[in-house]
Amino acid sequence: MGHAIRSIAVVAAALALQGCLAKTAVDVVTLPVKVASSAVDVATTSQSEADQKRGREIRRREERLGELQRDYNKQIEKCGDGDQRACDHARQDYAEMQVLLPSIPVESAETTQPPAASDR
Repeated sequence: MGHAIRSIAVVAAALALQGCLAKTAVDVVTLPVKVASSAVDVATTSQSEADQKRGREIRRREERLGELQRDYNKQIEKCGDGDQRACDHARQDYAEMQVLLPSIPVESAETTQPPAASDR
């Protein structure tokens, strides 16, 4: 009876270990692939992440352009009243706006351009 129980225990242990060994073998074989794919994920930026970053940068430029536009309009009014420093400041704002405009998509830039000379 004791011998039969030992035999069943050995067979059960062998079957249990066989599954563990197979799982370990699979884990060892797939480990380099998992490590390599993790490294690639860390090293590369997904398209959606790149799009989000680009969108944030465009919004930052649009906000700056809006600030410059408001300041430019105030300075143009003062310039029209004869304030030479306001004219100089308006020229600086306008120059900075001209630098920013090419880096902003056309749809956004159309709504924030300075008024034409005939509108002043």
